[in-house]
Amino acid sequence: MVRDEIMSRISDCPSSRNIIRMTPRTFLELCGMLEREAGLQPTRWSSVEEMVAKTLYILTHNAKNREVNFWFRRSGETISRHFHQVLTAIIDLEEKFLVQPNGSTILPEIEKDKKFFPYFKDCVGAIDGTHIRVKVPSLDAPRYRGRKEFLTQNVLATCTFDLKFTYVLPGWEGTASDSRIIKNALTREDKLIIPEGKYYLVDAGFMLTRGLITPYRGVCYHLKEYSKRNPPLNYRELFNLRHAKLRNAIERAFGVLKKRFSILSNATEPTYGIKAQNMIIYVCCILHNFLVSMDPIEDLLEEVDAVLARENH
Repeated sequence: MVRDEIMSRISDCPSSRNIIRMTPRTFLELCGMLEREAGLQPTRWSSVEEMVAKTLYILTHNAKNREVNFWFRRSGETISRHFHQVLTAIIDLEEKFLVQPNGSTILPEIEKDKKFFPYFKDCVGAIDGTHIRVKVPSLDAPRYRGRKEFLTQNVLATCTFDLKFTYVLPGWEGTASDSRIIKNALTREDKLIIPEGKYYLVDAGFMLTRGLITPYRGVCYHLKEYSKRNPPLNYRELFNLRHAKLRNAIERAFGVLKKRFSILSNATEPTYGIKAQNMIIYVCCILHNFLVSMDPIEDLLEEVDAVLARENH
């Protein structure tokens, strides 16, 4: 499928954001970046734009091969091959888009808000885990059957308060605790780096240690526990309220990520093995960061905030 036909389909679509989660201009910017910086090349019969469009369609709609075959008129083998080629190319952009903070500056969301500055001036982000449905051999299934009724992997991630992911660690079984995963993240070869004198905000499921600040235990913490009628009554409750408001960024980031890329939702059992699933998680986080800067969707964030608001009241 030639480039002009692909662009015609995207441009003629009433809302390309509903199909590939970005505008035609952003789509072309992504394709150009993958060619220039990740070495993605067209084939004899398929342009880079077609390969990327197919991949985005799969990621955003959790589309199966037969559906993509209908729209792009390609064989299942070709669709699968192009999909993995584009995934690999996007992961090559990891160092550009998944950047851990060095702690050299105070995050603007903290510096500009007197509720957080100077009290959280050394905070570099928030950490949490999210459960994503997984497909594994039946022999391994018990390790992935955690608190959900289906098999999941526990994905650890960090983000800054502009909702950009800075570190992602997929692959842990659903039964693994957050504390166990964070210990591994801090010691593995591709480890989570916490700058000297800085820290991340974490919930009570993590351990309190240097570089990780939990809320006060035994004190109200969740946002739904506070209101105008029930304000914080002491310094511990006030700290917990502000801690919760800041740490809410990671829940918002996960919410936007899963709404943007339906392949990460838990609605249906995945069709890919865990190795491919882990690649998909990395790719979706990289694309998420790219889109936060290049093509933010305020309506999507409003949907996520509305869901979180209902959960917190």
